[in-house]
Amino acid sequence: MKKTNLIHARTCVYNVNYHIVWSVKYRKKVLTQEVELYLKKIFKEIAEEKGFLLQMVEVGEQDHIHVFVSAHPKIAPSYIVKMLKGISGRKIFLQFPEIKQKLWKGVLWNSSYYIETVGSISEDVIKRYIANQKKGGD
Repeated sequence: MKKTNLIHARTCVYNVNYHIVWSVKYRKKVLTQEVELYLKKIFKEIAEEKGFLLQMVEVGEQDHIHVFVSAHPKIAPSYIVKMLKGISGRKIFLQFPEIKQKLWKGVLWNSSYYIETVGSISEDVIKRYIANQKKGGD
């Protein structure tokens, strides 16, 4: 485990890692390269503002997102997802209004998501898996 990823809390050192996946509503393929770059920028800003560390983000097949984050145990993983999906959805529609036309009712993200806690042993495996999303493999 790298010391740079550790978060200190009183007498203990914590590092809770999460792999989170969610998709675009109706699995529409609207996450182009340009949108992906903008999303990565937005996610980084959100993470800094909300107090968690964004380790990695990749778009898979232009219709879903893989995110690898680290956070203090006091920050609920559902809160992380809520912030990333909610804020990014609004900002994407402002920056790319044509995407809103492709989706019914102006909702970018599917309401569901997948989340898993990642231990230090499997951290590299998860990062490789997320990196391979760029190549189109699932």
